[in-house]
Formats: sequence, C-alpha cells, structure tokens
Amino acid sequence: DLRVAVTQALRMGALSFDVVKHLLLCRVERRPPRLDLDCYPYLPKATVEKTRAGSYMRLLSDDAEDAA
Repeated sequence: DLRVAVTQALRMGALSFDVVKHLLLCRVERRPPRLDLDCYPYLPKATVEKTRAGSYMRLLSDDAEDAA
C-alpha cells in the first residue's frame, strides 16, 4: 500500500510526507483522496519545471565561482 501511495504522489507531482500519508490512509480506509488546494487560498501557487543539465553546468562553471 505504501509503494502505491508513493507512486500515486509522484504521478501527481505532489511528493511530501503529508500527501503520501493522506493517500495511504485513503487507500486503507477505501475512500477517495481530497487534495484540492483551492481550500488553501493563502498558499502560493508553485511552478516546478524539469531539471536541465545545463543549469547545473552553469553552477559548476568558472563564471559561477567568480560571482561567489
């Protein structure tokens, strides 16, 4: 059940302890999960992009060392 909850959270892009716990409990209790962030209007909207190797390469370049 835990593996399924983690996989489901990964697919949703919402991996955190609270999400996995909620999904796991819903699975055990056989009820649908309620993960609607509209209930929390005070939380900022998050935008997450895929990681690009070039971003890390810039951090390792000489220019990044000069800026530090």
